Amino acid sequence: MPSAIAIKQIPGKPGHVYYPLEEITIPTPEPKENEAAISAAALNHRDLFIRQHLYPGTTFSVPLLADGVGTVTSTGSSPSARAWLNKRVLLNPGTGWASSPDGPENPAGYAILGGTKFNPVGTLADVATLDAAELEACPEHLSDEEAAALPLTGLTAWRAFFVKSGNALPGRNILVTGIGGGVALMVLLFGVARGCNVYVTSGSAEKIERAVGLGAKGGVSYKEEGWEKKLKGLLPKERPYFDAIVDGAGGDVVGKGVKLLKAGGIISIYGMTVAPKLPFLMQAVLQNIEVRGSTMGSRKEFADMVQFVREHKIRPIVSRSVHGMDIAQLDGLFEDMKNASQFGKLVVTLGEKKGESKL
Repeated sequence: MPSAIAIKQIPGKPGHVYYPLEEITIPTPEPKENEAAISAAALNHRDLFIRQHLYPGTTFSVPLLADGVGTVTSTGSSPSARAWLNKRVLLNPGTGWASSPDGPENPAGYAILGGTKFNPVGTLADVATLDAAELEACPEHLSDEEAAALPLTGLTAWRAFFVKSGNALPGRNILVTGIGGGVALMVLLFGVARGCNVYVTSGSAEKIERAVGLGAKGGVSYKEEGWEKKLKGLLPKERPYFDAIVDGAGGDVVGKGVKLLKAGGIISIYGMTVAPKLPFLMQAVLQNIEVRGSTMGSRKEFADMVQFVREHKIRPIVSRSVHGMDIAQLDGLFEDMKNASQFGKLVVTLGEKKGESKL
């Protein structure tokens, strides 16, 4: 029987509990019409929130993780499913959202893989089974680790930057806050590939330096008093303002944004790790600044994102990886995330040898 990693239920209230990991067995997949079996994995912040019971639909006995890459080893009988046999693939990390620019078309909403009652499939498993329509050919230039790091953060970054920021254009000044996380790094890589002038913030000078090495024009520590003034001083004289901010923290981003953005500038927010609320100031109203929420993305946007990565030979940043389902090692990855010590994605490789997917 194939194995997987899920959370184990113990007493505790949401936000005050930290569910332990446990290895479970899952039924051997028997792909239905237009389905294919796959596997591989990488962590996202939602997986930490699931362990803390702070994520909608948290449940038990469902494999964790939503990122996946691997080689299809069995399929359903339809021609569309059989076409994927023996091919290395990425899987779309959620279902229920085909192409609408506004949000999921499915009345039940968007069902992300891994760890919730809304979708029984997770990628921290020997195998996973899903509709073949959710597969994309994996860009050949990516290693398994890099490919596993791409789907969820790549899709989230794509929508926040290309769809919602309104400024994914060459020469535009883009601020990416909290560099070091997977989504922020993908926005940086997308922006550089698009020809934007990307600047970053972080609490770590080392992370800022590494971001500059990846193409950022500069950055400042948000721990410094008046950091926004210092950041504005880094901008070119011919364009001394930001066109958009892509943010995953929330907090005082609007207050800082009114000092940094042009009139009509955009704040594209894909998360609120500082607090679940943020104030919207009258000064922002007077400057016509817009705040746009952004989360995940459609199946079409996923395909567009993968193609962009393929064309521009973009390589997602992997902070650290472990091999197999050793719970102590997996807990170590979660500790990296809790401590915000990672720069890039935290990856689990599966299969007989590190770097080779077994499906």
